Amino acid sequence: MIVLKTTQHQLLTALQSVCGIVERRHTLPVLANVLIRKSGGVLQFTTSDLEIQIRATAELGGDDGNFSTTVGARKLIDILRTMPAEQTVSLESQQSKLILKSGKSKFTLQTLPAEDFPLVQEAPNFGPAFKVPQKTLKELIDQVAFAMAVHDIRYYLNGILFAAEDGQLSLVATDGHRLAFTSSTLDVDAPKQEVILPRKTVIELQRLLSDASAPEGQDAPMIEMQFAANQAKFAFGGMEFVTKLVEGKFPDYNRVIPKNHKNSVTLGRAPLLASLQRTAILTSEKFKGVRLNFEPGALRVASSNAEQEEAVDELDIDYDGEPIEIGFNVTYLIDALANMSQQEMVTIELQDGNSSILITLPSKKHFKYVVMPMRI
Repeated sequence: MIVLKTTQHQLLTALQSVCGIVERRHTLPVLANVLIRKSGGVLQFTTSDLEIQIRATAELGGDDGNFSTTVGARKLIDILRTMPAEQTVSLESQQSKLILKSGKSKFTLQTLPAEDFPLVQEAPNFGPAFKVPQKTLKELIDQVAFAMAVHDIRYYLNGILFAAEDGQLSLVATDGHRLAFTSSTLDVDAPKQEVILPRKTVIELQRLLSDASAPEGQDAPMIEMQFAANQAKFAFGGMEFVTKLVEGKFPDYNRVIPKNHKNSVTLGRAPLLASLQRTAILTSEKFKGVRLNFEPGALRVASSNAEQEEAVDELDIDYDGEPIEIGFNVTYLIDALANMSQQEMVTIELQDGNSSILITLPSKKHFKYVVMPMRI
């Protein structure tokens, strides 16, 4: 049976949309495969790592009929990448093998039975579905994802909090030293809920979501979301994405975000970033500390290391608050400023040398970034 016959570009696009979660090494060999299922003229590609499952639906020619198998996902993608985009490729099934033909090339690939592929058991009781533009969700995720923890023992920090309430969708990420918060007003009244999406899910959504605006006279590409007690389901662009949620209680971010800091300064994002990057060169690998001295009209950034080397950089700023010296892990400041590449100005609010600072954007009222100080 000819399972599909299409261009290299179309097949590669469909496979790449689902294969981001496939690990190269697995305890279950079948999880290194993509499940290919044909029903009539419609093909489904499914991948899973037992916690996330992604399914893409496409019509890619070939014979009509019912057929299912699994084949090595990475191997198939690696072969397709070596071919021209417009070249016709076909997949044929023969006994327990799949034959990939393109031009004068022919690849015979081993398969594993479709019945062995462990599909994720979907939760029986998802909450009401609501839709947001893909571009909106992608922008929200991009604004906070850099602050997620990586392999933290407090597992609930290894992801992003999604909080929907009163027509507002808020996303929060923290690793215990810094916190990023953003929100957006929805056109729909989303049901009240709070869930923590795992880090791997967040990275996949960043990769897959479209940041395209609505074409003239057309609706913007949307994503439909549904949450259950331990699962989230997303549907967008011919794809269905089911993921386990992180169980646990996310920190109360409202208590972490400082309010009513008495000192404030608005300055250029790019000059501040450049100054921090310069002084970071003389921080040591283990100790990434920089000192920031806020004085009327000037900000001095300084760092030193064990070899008794020192860097000092100064910026002219419009500041008339009280003098404050405060230390930070420079990486946390650089990460945030580098992630705001579209912004010209940032506002820094301070209390004293021992309290966390709040960084906001004059052009994006909903974004807040909190950094804990560091003793230097």
